[in-house]
Amino acid sequence: MPLTHLHATRDAVFAAGAGWIGDYARCSFWTVGTGSFFGIDGTSPAVGEAGREERIAEARVETVVPADRVEAVVRALRRAHPYEEPAYDLYPLLEG
Repeated sequence: MPLTHLHATRDAVFAAGAGWIGDYARCSFWTVGTGSFFGIDGTSPAVGEAGREERIAEARVETVVPADRVEAVVRALRRAHPYEEPAYDLYPLLEG
């Protein structure tokens, strides 16, 4: 996400139930890098304009989400994230 929305988006997913590890809340890891995208005709990018490749400083955030909170956390992410199509991955963590 753009750096301007990092903390608001983290707040939203934490409020929806993400980020708990044992007795610790709001656990996450983030890195900053350059994101790029090209909005085709009909898109309305939050940054830049359709028909042009955009490059922007973004943060990638990782956190944990209990299985029973996945839907709520994804909804919160999509509401708080400024992009029309936010990128996110879900990986199941198995206890070993």
